[in-house]
Amino acid sequence: QVQFVESGGGLVQPGGSLRLSCLGFKSNFSRYVMGWYRQAPGKQRELVASSTSGGSTMYPDSVKGRFTISRDNAKNTLYLQMDSLKPEDTAAYYCNLIPPNRNYWGQGTQVTVSS
Repeated sequence: QVQFVESGGGLVQPGGSLRLSCLGFKSNFSRYVMGWYRQAPGKQRELVASSTSGGSTMYPDSVKGRFTISRDNAKNTLYLQMDSLKPEDTAAYYCNLIPPNRNYWGQGTQVTVSS
């Protein structure tokens, strides 16, 4: 049961930018605390940005000041603006609720930061 579809990933040079999008099919999208997660090969999935229904945001130190999460509730869409990308940001990026629902993971979108 697909609830979220991510897009916008790609190959980018260090220092570059990408904007990811997550289209949600869950009703009452605006009511949920949403997050962007990432998983690099051989590593556990980690939360990199969160957004409450009221628009409050939080980031881990590893991406703070470089990533910006936003949402357009009218379009059921969550965004992640990623600037000043580093090779260590290379991962598959996913969106989901917070805490995540294991049935809602989408295919993710691959971000590769490399020269």
